[in-house]
Formats: sequence, C-alpha cells, structure tokens
Amino acid sequence: MEYRQLGASGLKVPALTFGTGTFGGGNEFFKAWGGSDVAEATRLVDVCLEAGLTMFDSADGYSNGLAEEILAQAIKGRRDKVLISTKGSFPRGPGPNELGSSRFHLTRAVEASLRRLGTDYIDLYQLHAFDAVTPVEEALSTLDGMVRAGKIRYIGCSNFSGWHLMKSLAASERLGLSRYVAHQAYYSLVGREYEWELMPLALDQKVGAVVWSPLGWGRLTGKIRRGQPMPPVTRLQSKIAADKGPQVPQEYLYQVVDCLDAVARDTGKTIAQVALNWLLQRPSVATVIIGARNEEQLRQNIGATGWKLTGAQIAQLDAASAVPLTYPYWHQRSTFLDRNPPAV
Repeated sequence: MEYRQLGASGLKVPALTFGTGTFGGGNEFFKAWGGSDVAEATRLVDVCLEAGLTMFDSADGYSNGLAEEILAQAIKGRRDKVLISTKGSFPRGPGPNELGSSRFHLTRAVEASLRRLGTDYIDLYQLHAFDAVTPVEEALSTLDGMVRAGKIRYIGCSNFSGWHLMKSLAASERLGLSRYVAHQAYYSLVGREYEWELMPLALDQKVGAVVWSPLGWGRLTGKIRRGQPMPPVTRLQSKIAADKGPQVPQEYLYQVVDCLDAVARDTGKTIAQVALNWLLQRPSVATVIIGARNEEQLRQNIGATGWKLTGAQIAQLDAASAVPLTYPYWHQRSTFLDRNPPAV
C-alpha cells in the first residue's frame, strides 16, 4: 500500500482509507449502505491490515455512534496498528446546542467519540460540516485546545466551500492555532466540482483531500449500465439515501460508465477499480475512502492500488466525465490562461 503525506502535516496516510459507514446499519439511511456487525467488521479490518490499509474513518453521526462502537471492538488490541479519523458537528439530539461547531458541542462530541472508540486520542478529527453560526475562531481554538491536551493529533474539515476553508486557514495563521491539514470532500468521475475551487485551494494551501463516495454514491460499482435494470441491493434503491446523495443526470452517468467499461476491458480491471485508480492519480488527493458490505467487495476495492492508468486512459476518462464549468470558472478558464492555469 502506498503511503502519502497528509497535507502540510508530517503524517503519512495510506492511499486508501476504510470508511465505517457500513458498520451497524442503525437506521434506514445507513442500512442502505450496509449493516456489518462486530464479527464481520473485525474480519474486514483484518483484510485491510493484511493489505497495509491502516486508516479507518468514522463519524458520530454514522448510525448514531454505533459505527464508532463497532470499530472500537474490531480494532481491539491493535490500536497502535491503526489510524482513526472521525467527525462531528451534525445534530446529536433535539437541543439547540446539540449540533454545530461551538465550544460547547465540540467538547461534548469529541469526548463522546473517544468513549465510543475506546481510545484516549483520535488521529484525525474533522468537522463534518461548516457551522455558519459559530465563529471559526471559536471552533479552531476548541480543536487547538484538544490537540494541546493530546486528545486529537490532527484536525480537518469536511464539506466546506472554498471560502469556508480559506477563512479558517487564515484564522489559524493569524492566531497561531492548529491548522486544517485535511478536507474530506466528495469527488468522483461523476462529481468533479471539487476541481473548480477546492482543488486549487488545496494545492496552494497544502490541504490533503480525503475523498468520500469515490464511486459516486454507488453509481460506479459496475452494477449500473445502460439498458439493464437497477440492481436490487444498492443505496440508490433507498429513497432516503438516494435523495440525500449527489444527483447525477442519467445519460451523463451512462456516458461515463460506457467509458469506464472500455478502459476496464483494456486494463483487465473492474469498473470500480478503474474509477478509484483515476482518483488516486488526481492532484491534492491524499487518501480515498472505500466502503464495503463484505470481504469480496473490500478485496476488489483494494485492487484499485498497485497499478496506474496510462495518460491516454486518464484523458479518455477526463473527456467522458467533463461538464460545463459554472461562473466564474468558465470565465477564468477562457481568459489569462497563462496566469490562471487549470488545476488539472
């Protein structure tokens, strides 16, 4: 397994991270992802460690904390062999202070995650979403205090816009606070908006991308193809899960899958492996989060590493998945190209 530097930090992370959203299946939304119990989760962790995949991502919102509890059991006795990343800020109850990035909520959220994970430190803690009410200085100073206390090693964020992230980085520099070294962001061959603003920012500010849903919310697994029915087991068959995920025009999806099919035949790899390998070669990407309902899926996804698409194959996939830019990016691309080169 290749290891990469996480942003401007000194931490090395595996090119693939295992996502624990499939652990527990605590409600209808997460049942559409999977429902691994402790025994199955332990076996999946075994397979990951055998392959050199040592980073596991969770969140207090995954099955209301159950995913963190199952992860704790699955890594029991080998905490020193793994990196744990988790997230907080989503609502954890009905009260007005049971969500967001306030000092009040973040302190409680981190302490609760530590208890559920059965550990005294978290390697990477990320804000799951931007809180427009709490000052960024309050959120960052709270996280910085936890870094200084040894409860968190590194901090990151997730699902921030460009200005959210840049404002936070500027506040950290101005106040001498711990800095976001990771941004957990959605990025896939059918979701390339990350490239417009977040990728150039990541390259300029040295923030490593931790990619979530790299297979486009289950659309690029190889089970969805033009002219055939939707598979019976997929999160897209769950209306709750499908409605909360990224929307992709059907014909555009088929166009990308047709191209993936062709490249998969050329390489002897699966559609999912090709889609993941494409991401692993994108600028700013530190690690790609993979999920799996079972051992077979996990081994297939791990098979996305150890080889590389050719430049011609990457160009083929780039062309098939290209979409018109929104403003101001189309204007920037068409003017002063020598001074505003595209990130990719």
